[in-house]
Amino acid sequence: MKIQLPKEKHREIRRIADSFFEAGFECYLVGGSVRDIILGFDVDDFDFATNARPEEVHELFRRVIPTGIKHGTVSVLSDGKAYEVTTYRSDGKYIDGRRPEVVRFSKTLEEDVRRRDFTINGIACDVRTEEIIDYVGGLADIERRIIRTIGDPLERFGEDGLRTFRACRFAAKLNFNIEEETFAAISKTLEIASMVSMERVRDELIKLLEADVPSIGFERMRESGLMGLFLPELAAGYGLVQNKYHLYDIYYHSIYSCDAAPKNDPVLRLASLLHDLGKVPTRRPAEGGEYTFYNHEVIGARIARRVMKRLKFSNEEIERVTNMVVNHMFHYTDEWTDGAVRRFMRKVGVENLKDILEIRMADRRGNGMRDGIPQPIRELLRRIDRVIEAENAITVRDLDIDGHVVMEEFDVKPGPIIGHILNELLELVLDDPEMNTRPGLLEKARAIYVQVKDDERFRRRE
Repeated sequence: MKIQLPKEKHREIRRIADSFFEAGFECYLVGGSVRDIILGFDVDDFDFATNARPEEVHELFRRVIPTGIKHGTVSVLSDGKAYEVTTYRSDGKYIDGRRPEVVRFSKTLEEDVRRRDFTINGIACDVRTEEIIDYVGGLADIERRIIRTIGDPLERFGEDGLRTFRACRFAAKLNFNIEEETFAAISKTLEIASMVSMERVRDELIKLLEADVPSIGFERMRESGLMGLFLPELAAGYGLVQNKYHLYDIYYHSIYSCDAAPKNDPVLRLASLLHDLGKVPTRRPAEGGEYTFYNHEVIGARIARRVMKRLKFSNEEIERVTNMVVNHMFHYTDEWTDGAVRRFMRKVGVENLKDILEIRMADRRGNGMRDGIPQPIRELLRRIDRVIEAENAITVRDLDIDGHVVMEEFDVKPGPIIGHILNELLELVLDDPEMNTRPGLLEKARAIYVQVKDDERFRRRE
């Protein structure tokens, strides 16, 4: 069988491979790039395997980075792109559930392929002829749309716990089934999977969130027990029915809401996945077999923060997700005043409005009973647009005076009284944007200052 390499990359890929063969070495394209070309996906990352040692690769190319030299991997920089090149190897005993204690370089492509994880990732390609080299039955498994380990799954998963997470991710990315024996081995090797660092689990989670239908991977994780190792809060919602407004239990609603969020924004998808974690601890029975979840968005934001810290997400990502979770339950009606609209914008942050509306729509689609943008949300969007068009003040930074003006006007030092005055002024302006002028604000500020200047709360801190 032959494949057709991407035209825009063919020349550079061929040049790299030819450099090896002309020097007396072998060099083949391997792994995910070959698999994805066969499946017709767009491919941008290309990995090579060779019998040349890392130091010999250094001699062949002008720009080489030792990205994983301990395991025989270097990156060749060519035409502004890095190409990973790994020396054929056979792995020694795995002692930490992630990396082999000893790496031995081997002489043949077949030996190198047989130490890899899944058959669909064990296919190689001779780029000179574009012919496929398949020692492990990867082509047949692609045809059958299954994920199967190379060799004994208990042995493969016992070597590297991350492979269990990867199996579930590939199931979602490719919409493949996990072969029965391979799937059964995940549950039997959870102890090894638990040794994988949270950083590596987080990386797999982000990649899963980029799949067309991430719920496929989450469901395999729940069924196998993997989810309990890194996200037990999500698994806890399984089987917990909600109310007449939801077709699914808390767990399925969460993973289907994740599916419904934009694929190009993994953090937004993560927020959609976590948005109802607070429903488990706040679930209370109500009349007619229904359940209530009062204040679940506030509790859920705290749980989401804890989950993301455990998974080593950045502070910026944590703040973005928790803001979405705590604010996703807003209830707009025609009774909202213009001031209420501006206060809503202030509460969530103008820069976060798109996030809040996106997670609300994902939540709506994930309940299994409704779709589309409801009329009240359409009206809210129109009113928000009008506020933005009018450039109304939303935060204290939008006021026509600032803290320096207040301090100079009333001859006071920096302190909490300044923030109090500015926030009181903003409340007035939110209801009446026409008040946002320097003279008018100073007049109101003077009245506020007279009212609070002797307040003990401010006097003690000045």
